[in-house]
Amino acid sequence: MKTTTALVLSCFMIAAPPLVQTAAAQSSAAQAPAISPATQQFITQVAISDLFEVASSRLALARGTEGQKAFANQMIEDHGKTSSELRQLIVVRGLKVDIPSQLDSAHQDKYDQLNNARGNDFQALYASQQVAAHKDAIALFQRYAQNGDLPELKDWAGKTLPALKHHLEMAQKLGAAAPAAPAAK
Repeated sequence: MKTTTALVLSCFMIAAPPLVQTAAAQSSAAQAPAISPATQQFITQVAISDLFEVASSRLALARGTEGQKAFANQMIEDHGKTSSELRQLIVVRGLKVDIPSQLDSAHQDKYDQLNNARGNDFQALYASQQVAAHKDAIALFQRYAQNGDLPELKDWAGKTLPALKHHLEMAQKLGAAAPAAPAAK
């Protein structure tokens, strides 16, 4: 009897750590804060915006003017930083959220147009796309900073706005120096 009891206890002790780990994982998954659709949309749009900024700026490094190349380097650095900060906020907060790793169809179309452009057409299109993208980003971040429901993300959105406004000013100067963009086809 003592041997049987010892054997049962030994088996339970061997099985207990995985059971505890499974219970802990289920508990932490249950405790992961749910996010609102508005927060999911904000995170998705920020991620796609950053992906577009980096991808289009890589093209500008190869095809843009010297001023556009300098701007592109800044965009790659800064939007890489915002992507990293966003991911860090998500991890620290333990949020269950989908973060896109590819452009949506609208941004893919813009990228494809830019990728197909050459010379003056490229330079004008890159400048105009950057102005539009940064106007959109500023509006997105302002909305979330004012109305967002996740305090840490609201704070981050507000702190990121000055950099985005500076990017817009830089992009507008690129547009003034670039030839007029061709009409969309």
